[in-house]
Amino acid sequence: MVDARELVTKIRDSLESVEKRIRGHPYLASVEAGEVSREELRLFVGEQLHIIPGDLRSVAFLVSRCERRESQTFFGNVLAGEAAALEALETLADALGISQAERDGFEPSPGAQAYSYYLSWLCGYGSDAEVAAAFSVNFAAWGANCGRMADALKTKLGFEPSEVRFFTQFAEAPSEASREALRIIDAGLARGITTQQISRACRMLQGYELMFWDTVYERLKK
Repeated sequence: MVDARELVTKIRDSLESVEKRIRGHPYLASVEAGEVSREELRLFVGEQLHIIPGDLRSVAFLVSRCERRESQTFFGNVLAGEAAALEALETLADALGISQAERDGFEPSPGAQAYSYYLSWLCGYGSDAEVAAAFSVNFAAWGANCGRMADALKTKLGFEPSEVRFFTQFAEAPSEASREALRIIDAGLARGITTQQISRACRMLQGYELMFWDTVYERLKK
């Protein structure tokens, strides 16, 4: 039987073209070129102000479903990271002068929110192994992009390091699957979660990640 490390490697190889499109996205190039203003950045932040609270609730529900202590601990740490991200996102929104009324009135885009909606489904109906694998594959690309966003916002738009903590926090996440995640995946495989189920979760979440970047870029150009 394939083990978790081998499976995650195979999945990453199969999704290499998608990851390249995420990491080389024209939205990032526009930010790094100084072509995205503070006003235009509000779109990105507005979408995230819907995504992060939803992801926070989804992961919390997953923790409540987990029976194994190891999974509870792993996703509990993810949950703490999402809570910290929400606090940092509020700081970024404040730096952009986004009022509470504007935050409440922001209309999200389906394409930008698809990741969060699928994660909600996965946390409600999928296994801990599927979510651990999907996070392990997805966080590398998201973290790399967040690091570039933080650097560009500081150099091109004059943000303070404390104001871009939302991005630097994700950029500090490990780019490889952790031992804890691999143990969760191995345990899932041992109890009958199929490689197809795990691969599908990774493929779908990574595809929705790309859709997020595509959507915010399309909205930027309008």
